[in-house]
Amino acid sequence: QLQLVESGGGLVQPGGSLRLTCVASGRTFGSYSMGWFRQAPGKTREFVAAINWRDSNTYYSDSVKGRFSISRDNAKNTVYLQMNTLKPEDTAVYSCAADHAWNPTAYLNDGYGMDYWGKGTLVTVSS
Repeated sequence: QLQLVESGGGLVQPGGSLRLTCVASGRTFGSYSMGWFRQAPGKTREFVAAINWRDSNTYYSDSVKGRFSISRDNAKNTVYLQMNTLKPEDTAVYSCAADHAWNPTAYLNDGYGMDYWGKGTLVTVSS
């Protein structure tokens, strides 16, 4: 089992920034690829970003590319999502997830392949 706990959500104005944090416990974090997903009210879950366990290669959805950045610190069992130039349409519950492999195109399909999920943290972008 791998437990994932997200934090860092909140209310931010359009154009602002937030950094989300996901802390893992229970297994060897460094052997898992990590991803961020979001679900807005009334919408299906959407892939945001992922980072490979082996070489920290990254993969982003088109909607956040150039604005969001995913990174990881294996020594702290933590993955981050730096979100810049936030827009109202970024409002959602953001969840992190872990995969023992690496298959980013599959993640586009409702996070297919992810083995563990956190409960999420709410991000609200509003003036």
